[in-house]
Amino acid sequence: MNLLCVGCNYDKTSVEVREQIAFEGEKLTLALTELSTLHECEAVILSTCNRVEIYLAQTTGDRLLEKDDVIEFIAEQHQIPAETFSQQFYCHQQGDAIRHLFRVASSLDSLVIGEAQISGQVKRAYELALEQATTGPLLNTLFQQARQVAKRVRSETGIAQGHASVSSAAVEYLEQVFDHFHDKTFLVIGAGKMGELTLRHLRRLEPKRILVTNRSPEKAIEVAQGCEGEAIPWEGLDRALSKVDVVLSTTGAPEPIVTRDRYAQSLKNRTSGAIVIFDIAVPRDFDADIHDGETTFLYNVDDLQRICQATLEDRRKHIEPAEEIVEEETKQTLKDFGRRRNVPVIARLNQEVEAMRQEIVEGILSRLNGKLTQEDRDYIEQGFRLFQKRVLHGPVAALNDEVHEEAHSSNRHTLLDAIRKLFRLAE
Repeated sequence: MNLLCVGCNYDKTSVEVREQIAFEGEKLTLALTELSTLHECEAVILSTCNRVEIYLAQTTGDRLLEKDDVIEFIAEQHQIPAETFSQQFYCHQQGDAIRHLFRVASSLDSLVIGEAQISGQVKRAYELALEQATTGPLLNTLFQQARQVAKRVRSETGIAQGHASVSSAAVEYLEQVFDHFHDKTFLVIGAGKMGELTLRHLRRLEPKRILVTNRSPEKAIEVAQGCEGEAIPWEGLDRALSKVDVVLSTTGAPEPIVTRDRYAQSLKNRTSGAIVIFDIAVPRDFDADIHDGETTFLYNVDDLQRICQATLEDRRKHIEPAEEIVEEETKQTLKDFGRRRNVPVIARLNQEVEAMRQEIVEGILSRLNGKLTQEDRDYIEQGFRLFQKRVLHGPVAALNDEVHEEAHSSNRHTLLDAIRKLFRLAE
């Protein structure tokens, strides 16, 4: 068995390099097929914005694949010199490769510890390889087990609790303020990139109405159509502020568009309860003094990032138990692979030794025919069976122990090979 993971991630490699070596679309499917065919191996390619990793498995072949083989393949696929990225790549083998995949799937190797997206990305990478018929018994077992490990980490630890992005933190806060949203009106001011991302999260709360305003009427209409909202004139901002429950503001204005006095005027016509304002514009759109902690709750991007940081700090407390789960599952997977690999050889070894025992015992009993009682014959049989059992105990136990020793080794010459040669067992 040879398992290999070669790749790079956000921590080791710049985004400029990751962009050059990314696999997507048709390029990904063709690369999978070519890699598997060229090297006669199982292959899965995991390519995301934060990492590019290639997982390979071999059960046959005289030559073991190495890191340089994968580097050369990537360089040829993207038509870039290998030396521009090879030093930024890591390589994991055998048990280390298993452990790394389990950590990746469990989001322990993510930029944001505990994020949920990576588990789905690993699943999609495996399913694509499965469709392209580039997986086999080793990677099928490994990637299916990775999903189970990720589920176990999420269910047995708190590593995925809380939200760790500005947009998800906004949603989490709203869910603490309001019991329901079916009668709530949201107002979107501006249409920055961060605002659009946050708006996608807010839409999941299914508010009654979403109003959108922008200095550009065309942009307001565009954003409104994208979120099934209603565009309103920029001049109607004050009236809207007096009626809405949640505000998401993300303009590019150089100074606040809603001063303390302007906001005070809008409050005079306000009849509904609390209003939550997420001012994620930089510079800020709302005067910070309008926050009173009773009816008006104003949060800027720094406030939301502090919420995210608190979430991440809490998640870090769960890293150690999560790592323990990964380690336990890695050892168990190695044991399972070892047993599966050893079973045919152990069965063949038993057959060979059993045939030798029968031949010797039959020869002895034939020579002593008529000189032994049935009790004597049974005693000789039992003695040779006991001898056979004790002789085989050592090799079988050593084979099972070797699984642990191979966890960090890529050595081709294993005890399994030695036993095949010593006992002249057929492959």
